[in-house]
Amino acid sequence: MITGPSGVGKGTLIRGLLQRCPGVQLSVSATTRAPREGEVNGRDYHFLTEEQFATRVERGEFVEHAEYAGNRYGTLRSELERPAEGIVLEIDLQGARQVRETLPGATQVFIAPPSVEDLEARLRGRASDSPDQIARRLDAAPTELAAKEEFSKIVVNDDLDTALGELVELAARICGPDSRDLS
Repeated sequence: MITGPSGVGKGTLIRGLLQRCPGVQLSVSATTRAPREGEVNGRDYHFLTEEQFATRVERGEFVEHAEYAGNRYGTLRSELERPAEGIVLEIDLQGARQVRETLPGATQVFIAPPSVEDLEARLRGRASDSPDQIARRLDAAPTELAAKEEFSKIVVNDDLDTALGELVELAARICGPDSRDLS
């Protein structure tokens, strides 16, 4: 599982990891937030209404679920049952703690920014969230950053190639020896 504050570059790093490790797949999270421009239901997220999400929680269909920045997010059990050499979960801190309880053998990676200022610049620079959403994400960041020591591996995303190289090293047993060539 990979976690870290919003805007730290988890998605970019995971896309790079998936390119270098074709046997690894990304778990598609469910959310109640509205799709961003270009996002596709079932590929980027499973977009659910509040009612659909609540029903699935009641049925026990989630490995983990949490509320973050005013929306609900979760990992459906069905995502972990897909055939793959490895499945990456991109989740928030609350979800990571739940997964740690449910799947204690999972590799746990925390992606950290080089600084809080850098994180704020990234959130504002991606221009996909409203000012209120950015403020909520920045309010949550100190708590998330304080929890990084809970994770077995911390990757600082200061330089994309270096951070990606660290992730590929972690996944080398799944990816195979050729994946380490980052050229």
